[in-house]
Amino acid sequence: MTLILPTRSEPLTVDAALRDRAAKVIPGGMYGHMKVSSATMPPSYPQYYARGAGSHLWDVDGNEYIDFMCGFGPQILGYANAEVDAAASAQQALGEAFTGPTAQIVELAELMTETVAHADWAMFAKNGTDATAMSVVIARAATGRSKLLKASAAYHGANPWFTPGGAGVTPEDRANIVEFTYNDLASLEAAAATVDGDVAAIIVPPFKHDAFADQELATQEFASGVRALADRIGAALILDEVRTGLRLDQAGAWESFGVRPDLTAFSKAIANGYALAAVTGTGALAEAASSVYVTGSFWYSGASMAASRRTITLLQEIDGIGIMETHGTALREGLAAQATSYGFELFQTGPVQMPIIRFADDAELKTAFAFTDATVRRGVLLHPWHNMFLSAAHTSADIEAALVATDEAFAEIKRLGL
Repeated sequence: MTLILPTRSEPLTVDAALRDRAAKVIPGGMYGHMKVSSATMPPSYPQYYARGAGSHLWDVDGNEYIDFMCGFGPQILGYANAEVDAAASAQQALGEAFTGPTAQIVELAELMTETVAHADWAMFAKNGTDATAMSVVIARAATGRSKLLKASAAYHGANPWFTPGGAGVTPEDRANIVEFTYNDLASLEAAAATVDGDVAAIIVPPFKHDAFADQELATQEFASGVRALADRIGAALILDEVRTGLRLDQAGAWESFGVRPDLTAFSKAIANGYALAAVTGTGALAEAASSVYVTGSFWYSGASMAASRRTITLLQEIDGIGIMETHGTALREGLAAQATSYGFELFQTGPVQMPIIRFADDAELKTAFAFTDATVRRGVLLHPWHNMFLSAAHTSADIEAALVATDEAFAEIKRLGL
């Protein structure tokens, strides 16, 4: 029997009250990528949630959703996964934030070096921004150089080097960054030539996953060419797997290309929602990694590390990547058929476990906003301009129910003449 969530008709009154209260005590009412406003998200989108279970979320007004955002990525095994929570709770019961780390840090580092193909060591932090910043300073310590090559518009964190916002950022903060076009080796070579002899690192995501744009998978030529250039000029290759880690290939997102980085930045899904980030690296960079001063009072807490250990091993046991690929493919194929039947040109790009959708001739996102507004009211959380995420907790029933909602959403926006 197909699960069908009721279409929401009542306003989000509890959510609205919390937004009013937040406006008085939180600058802008909310901040960062979680901010929901009329400018950034459809009007029916909730700002606040009360609980989650598996692939489902409940907002503070009690509405249930099938969630295809997974907390913007961290929930790879689903909300409140019993085995991950039990591992974290067992460590938490012994205490957190000790005067030194627990044995969990050694055991997790061992597991990550066994799992990630290029890794000879691992270091840990709390956020993706921590991990990308650590990777950069390690590369600079190893090479004695300053410049960083990055793809234009690529997001690598919220510090002044990488933030997409300009407020509070000085030209000096960005002075050592040289940009190139993703998947364009000529552009990369030209960027390197402008700072010849001073390139510390090339930082790239495994595929182009910029917001407000179609995603673009890396080509074999590009991945191999990035590796070859880094070797030729003596720069470190940093693979930013903050979004992709554990969802594409646990051994490394470019393993299928036969290309291994020198450093990889992880966060989001590696502890199924518990706060954790990691940097893994090759033995050649171990001395440089030990020389930089990076730390945080909460970076060594054991509960998140225990959660990460169980997340990684459980994904291996259940073939979590295979589950996400199966259900992601079903969702993509269903949406494509529906769009065609209603006369819409829908673009779906990126890996099926990390999809993004875009409507043709929709530069102002009016159709995307109307479509995702209609799906949210029917209990399915999609996103109009950011890549989404499948989890291993999504089921065939979830996909069937989501496609019922999206079919009705296509019908609604067709009636609106969009």
